[in-house]
Order: sequence, then C-alpha cells, then structure tokens
Amino acid sequence: MPKILAFAGSGRKKSYNFSIAKCAAKGANQDGIEVTVIDMSEFDMPIFNEDLEAAHGLPENAKKFKQLLMSHDGFIIANPEYNSGYSGLLKNAIDWASRKEEGEKPLQAFKGKYAAIIATSSGALGGIRGLVPLRMLLGNIGMHVLPNQLAVGGIGKLVDEEQNVVDEKTKTNLYAIGHTLAEALLQAAK
Repeated sequence: MPKILAFAGSGRKKSYNFSIAKCAAKGANQDGIEVTVIDMSEFDMPIFNEDLEAAHGLPENAKKFKQLLMSHDGFIIANPEYNSGYSGLLKNAIDWASRKEEGEKPLQAFKGKYAAIIATSSGALGGIRGLVPLRMLLGNIGMHVLPNQLAVGGIGKLVDEEQNVVDEKTKTNLYAIGHTLAEALLQAAK
C-alpha cells in the first residue's frame, strides 16, 4: 500500500500551512492509505553548505527527514509564500535531502514520486504565487506534481483556536487534494 508524507515548509508554531497540511492528510487517509504528518520544527537543519557536508556529512535531522521522504511514495506539501516564492526552510530541507549518499541513486528521495502542493495565507491570494516556483523546483528534481493545487485565502477566519480547519468548504477542498493524491498513488501502484 502506498504511503504519503504530509508537511509544511514552516517551522512556526501555529503555522496555518501546517494546519492545511494536516487537513489534506485526512482526505488521503480516508482512502485507507497510510499517512504520516510531520512538523518541520522538529527537523532543524543548518543552512545547506557543501563545505559543511564534506566535513561532517548530512546533519542528523537532514538524514531523518530524507529517510522519511525515501520511505514514502507521495507528499502533501503546504508552502508558506515568502515574497512570491517558497520558504527558505522548505528549500533548505529539499537541498539537504537531495544530496546523494553512498549506495543511493541520484535524487532517490524525490525521483518518480508524487506531490500535491497547497498553500495558505491571511491574504486574499492564499499563497498561490509561491506554488509556481515550488512546482518548477519539484519537477526539476523528478517529481510528478499533480496538476490540481489549492491556495486558501483568509485562513485566519477558517481555523479554530487550536489551528484546526473548521470551515466546511475549505475542509472539503483540502480533503479532495489529499484524496486525489491517494488515487494517483493507487493508480501508479497497479
């Protein structure tokens, strides 16, 4: 059975993007697929630097994150938009996980895997501008990025005090993204 990893490119406490990643994961989980949701604040990594890598190898948290990527078939990635792009935290984590270690194929954590991309913000556009460069980045490292994506605007009014998505229309749309990823993985596994 395929496995999905869901995460947000944010380490912020009470991240809205983490909220929508968890919600979309529920949509995938309804299809009986195993879904793992991780909080990137638990995977603190130094800024990628080849000198650091040459001297010490991959940092421990980069290894843990990479192993999670390698053990899953698809990803739900919620991207906080930073200046019309993806977050530095997300790019840094991808850069570390893209490094080839002994016995691995190039880009083994990503190549041939599937991704559903989503975003949210307090603004009306919901982070949509950050999904374009994220789609390009993921495509360049060999991923199949689903054509449907979702940007949720005005998120502050759509979650409760615990940052759970409570707006029914938003939940339905996020569940649909997770469900579409699950269906794609099931189809690919046939």
